[in-house]
Amino acid sequence: MKVNLKQLTTEQRNPHTFSLDQMSIRECLEIMNEEDCQVPLCVKKEIEHIEIAIQHIISALQRGGRLIYIGSGTSGRLGVLDAVECPPTFSTTYEVQGLIAGGETAFVKAQEGVEDSFDQGQKDIAHAHVTDKDVVVGIAASGRTPHTLGALTKAKDLGAYTVAVACNHQSAIGKIADIAIEVETGPEVITGSTRLKAGTAQKLVLNMLSTVSMIGIGKTYQNLMVDLHASNEKLIERSIQMIMEACECDYESARDVFLKSEQKPKYAIVMKLLNCNIEEAKRRLLENKSFVYKAINEKS
Repeated sequence: MKVNLKQLTTEQRNPHTFSLDQMSIRECLEIMNEEDCQVPLCVKKEIEHIEIAIQHIISALQRGGRLIYIGSGTSGRLGVLDAVECPPTFSTTYEVQGLIAGGETAFVKAQEGVEDSFDQGQKDIAHAHVTDKDVVVGIAASGRTPHTLGALTKAKDLGAYTVAVACNHQSAIGKIADIAIEVETGPEVITGSTRLKAGTAQKLVLNMLSTVSMIGIGKTYQNLMVDLHASNEKLIERSIQMIMEACECDYESARDVFLKSEQKPKYAIVMKLLNCNIEEAKRRLLENKSFVYKAINEKS
C-alpha cells in the first residue's frame, strides 16, 4: 500500500539546504547548528502537554505502575536509551522500560521493516503485560508508524494512560493517545533524516518526562541525584561529594556516613543532617514518600 508522506513536515525539503552537497564543511556545520538551535523553542511550545503527561506518569509510579516507552528505529532507540539510564541515575528497577520494534537486536542493528507491523506492536504491548496502572509513551517522528499505532491502540484497550510523542501536528498516534506531544521541528537538513532535528526534539522531551517524573516521586534532594546507584568508583566518589554538598561536611565525615548508610546517599544525608541511625532515616523516608526535604523537616 502506497504511503503518502507529502503532508508530513519531517519529509519536506528544507529550502535552506538545497545546495548542501556544494557547501564547505564549515557551511554545513553552520547550517546544521542554525537548524538545531530552533529545536528547544519548538519543544517549549509543547510544555503544557508535557506537564500533563508527567502528572499522569507520577501518579502511575506512585501506585506501582510503570513508564513504558515504545517506538521503532531512532525513536525506539531513544526510548530505550532514556529507560536504561534510569537505574544508575535514580536506582529504579522495573519502573521505566523501553521497547523497540524488532526487540533488543534492533537497538544496534537497524531493522526498518519491523516498524510496518501494527499487529506486532499490539503483541509487544501484550507481552510487556501492560495494565491500567501503566503509562505507555509511543514515539514516532512521523507520527504514523504502524508498529507504534498498534502499540498505543493495545495499551489503551488495556486501560493504560497513553502519550504520543511525534514531530508532526495532527499525527495519527496523537489522535489515538490520551495526550499528544507534537513537536513540529520542520524539514530536516537532509530530507527525511529524522535522526537529526526530530530525534533531538524527542530526546529533549524524553529527558523531561523521565527526569521530572523522578523528581516528582522523591528521587532528588535539591538538585542532587540522591537515589543514584553507586556501582563503580566514579559513582562512589560522586555520592561522597553529594553528601558533602548537602550536609556541608568534610570528605572524611561524608565517606564515613556513606559507608554506614548501605552506600545509599539518600540515607546518608538524612543520617548526617539529623544525626540519626540508618533505621530512623529509613523510617522517616518511608513515612514521607521518599522525599529527603520532608524527612529532615518531619516533627519528632
